[in-house]
Amino acid sequence: MSGSKLSKHVEKNELSDAPLGMTVHTLPQPGEVAQADEQRTHSGRWKMLALLLVCAAPVIASYFTYYVVRPEARRHYGELITPQVDLPAASALNLQGQSVDLKSLKGQWLLVAVGSGNCKEACQENLYFQRQLREIMGREKDRMERVWVLTDDAPVDAALLPALNQAHVLRVPPDTVKTWLSPAAGQAVEDHLYVIDPMGHFMMRFPAHMDVAGASKAKKDLDRLMRASASWDQAGR
Repeated sequence: MSGSKLSKHVEKNELSDAPLGMTVHTLPQPGEVAQADEQRTHSGRWKMLALLLVCAAPVIASYFTYYVVRPEARRHYGELITPQVDLPAASALNLQGQSVDLKSLKGQWLLVAVGSGNCKEACQENLYFQRQLREIMGREKDRMERVWVLTDDAPVDAALLPALNQAHVLRVPPDTVKTWLSPAAGQAVEDHLYVIDPMGHFMMRFPAHMDVAGASKAKKDLDRLMRASASWDQAGR
């Protein structure tokens, strides 16, 4: 019994006197930490860029098809706008006096006319061709909306209102219109019809003072745009 107790006492002392083992890990240098952070940031940026390219691929493909691949795209009637201009970050007023964010128009193709509330003959012809162009697009017309931009406070003739019941009629400050829509050299902003794509880009301007022959050519341009964007653009927002 005493031998057993002694043995236990010795083993306990040996364990108590044994030196403690410690492992020391080398701390990273500040330069290494900064380099690792930079690599992670660089990698994250590339991943974000790749994600954006994947999301934008259908849009890019449709524009490439319209502008480059199809031979007829080079014989367009409308003038392509380069660089394209985004919808301004501004508010407009509808005929009921309610505020409308212009950015809220994104999500549909827009055919835009500009004029005064005191709409004379040339203005009324522009509105007529705007309405007809949308109607003759057939089943694709629901992918396009009409917008009449008013640059003054003149009241709209009541006789025009029935033809505008499916259009956005918005009063926009003239200075805002100037930063958004641009006429051809020697023309006034009221002389054209303008095309805005579903992403909000002003991308095409039809020649001034449209007539029946011009409307027929404009219809072909709009048809090509509808076909080229069919894979990513649907009716509605």
